[in-house]
Amino acid sequence: MAAAHGGSADGSAELARLNLLVSPLRRALLKGARAAAELPDIPDAQIELLRAVPRGVQKSPGELAAELGLGRSTVSNLLKLLEQAGLVERAASGSDGRRVAVRATERALDLLERFDRASGELVAEAAAGLEGDERRALVAAVPVLERLRELVEAQSEASRASAAARARP
Repeated sequence: MAAAHGGSADGSAELARLNLLVSPLRRALLKGARAAAELPDIPDAQIELLRAVPRGVQKSPGELAAELGLGRSTVSNLLKLLEQAGLVERAASGSDGRRVAVRATERALDLLERFDRASGELVAEAAAGLEGDERRALVAAVPVLERLRELVEAQSEASRASAAARARP
């Protein structure tokens, strides 16, 4: 059936389209949610870092770099900007005071909650414009997309580990 609708019999063309669709969809959601909730224009990388320290969680810059697959210097620069904007706090952690713990501020957590609420409403409003079968297909695809994300993250982690192992002398 896919081939009859301009797709490929094995689904590879549709999967390539999915890849090309995800980033623009995410950007549209960010833009729409920012406008709807009058949110500041926080870059994606900063939002991802904030999401890595949810309420009640503290992590070191090194832990954040490893979790997000970013260089330590990149995380340090992002943290500096987020701290200047009042979105994260850094404090000494541990008895020797050399380890730093990062946590999101209440302001950051509030912004993320407002963004999530606004983007959820945006998706619901847009989905209301879909035909019944389209909406059911979208709802049914959510668990599959979650599993796909898990698989992509696992592949990415395996690739990082492999590259790190090859870089060791």
